[in-house]
Amino acid sequence: MKYTINAILLLIVLSACTESKQSLERNSTIDSTLQSKTCSILKDKLSEIDAPSGQIIVMETKTGEIKAMVGLERRDSATYQSCSNFTYRRETGLIHPISLLIALESGKASINDTVDTGKGEYLVYDAVMRDHNWKRGGYGELTLEQGIMLNSNIATIKSIEKLYGENPQTYFDALERMSYGKPDSICGLTDMKPVNFVTPNHSTWSDKVLTWFSIGYYQQISPIQVLTFYNAIANNGVMVQPQLYKDSIHIINPQIASKENITYMQQVLEKTVLDGLGKSAYSDKMKIAGKSGIVHLDTENGIDRYGVEFCGYFPVDNPEYTVIVSIDNVDLFASGGLMAGDIFKEIADYILNN
Repeated sequence: MKYTINAILLLIVLSACTESKQSLERNSTIDSTLQSKTCSILKDKLSEIDAPSGQIIVMETKTGEIKAMVGLERRDSATYQSCSNFTYRRETGLIHPISLLIALESGKASINDTVDTGKGEYLVYDAVMRDHNWKRGGYGELTLEQGIMLNSNIATIKSIEKLYGENPQTYFDALERMSYGKPDSICGLTDMKPVNFVTPNHSTWSDKVLTWFSIGYYQQISPIQVLTFYNAIANNGVMVQPQLYKDSIHIINPQIASKENITYMQQVLEKTVLDGLGKSAYSDKMKIAGKSGIVHLDTENGIDRYGVEFCGYFPVDNPEYTVIVSIDNVDLFASGGLMAGDIFKEIADYILNN
């Protein structure tokens, strides 16, 4: 059964608070016109790349008000239907800037520090980690800033190993101070759970976990929780609670990191769209900052499933909206930039023109 836009809105606000349905509809933060357009954009892209599912969340940067929230999954070879996948937790390819922010906050790293990524291959305990361009000989020496711009797993891994390899708990302590993985709940979203991280106190901990965690593995986190962190970067370090009902602004963390390092991260994310692998989200109409990502989710019946993502905000000089696009794909050539970043740009252009 196909869902109307009103039905989608009702799915979003399903029975999580005590207000009446009439009150919920009256106070909803959702912009029905933007919701409809976002749904159309996502459906077209999923059909184009033959992806099984995806979601988009559009949030006001300063208030945390969610203006559009769309989830779609393929029902058959040609039809997509709405779904409530907003609390679904998985690994993420968008943690690289967060790992860099932790490194900067340690006071022992600079965005201009260099790391040798070699020919794009790096042995990580029992597996070989590859940068996306390893077949072309890798990137060689990169600054930490360039590592983010070029989405280098190796640059991130080596930096975190150097700083936190002997005491990995300090890395996770920094994540907690910065409220990575918050919020634990959002009024209007049923079944939302706290993040699940493998940390040094976890029964399955091993020395390799820190390395893989720094690029998005050994963690279960929902896209809206990742969005909340990126929104804090856009909001000059202030982390606000996402909300589906108009209410006063609730602050989760008044300053996730020093203002100096937040400024560095804002600059890196802007450069990633201007000159890095986030170029597919570039707009000549306004400045955009953001990051693409890809993560291997699982293998079933010999078929690999990937998560491709893009999260960013605009306009850079005074951010009004932060958006995350998450797509599940089985294409070996899945690309967070070319797939999710392209959707992000289309949404940003639509908002600008309307």
